Amino acid sequence: MQMQRLLLFPILLALFATPAAAIDPPYQKEMERLAEVMGSLYFLDPLCEGSDTDWRAQMQDLIIADEPDEDRRERLAGAFNSGYAAYSRLYRSCTSSAHEALGRLLEEAQQTARDIHAHYAD
Repeated sequence: MQMQRLLLFPILLALFATPAAAIDPPYQKEMERLAEVMGSLYFLDPLCEGSDTDWRAQMQDLIIADEPDEDRRERLAGAFNSGYAAYSRLYRSCTSSAHEALGRLLEEAQQTARDIHAHYAD
């Protein structure tokens, strides 16, 4: 019995020494999608000579405002980078398809941002 307690102690110690996993906010999935769309816009907008919006700066401002923990920050940045990479593999110039994708992504970004704000803002 004493030996079992001695074996249990390191396990309990390790369990309590491990930080608890943070719980994602209910809007995390939408935020990751918004980050992915913003990454796509960061690639497509200048390619198609769209707006003067700096989507990378917009993403940075969104992250600062959301105040995510390090894990969530990395996932948001990863989603942004994935969106950028996906479109950079597809387009080298502003084709009609790229221009149409840009328009759809702008609409999706606006709608997702409105939805997040409407459902989760204080």
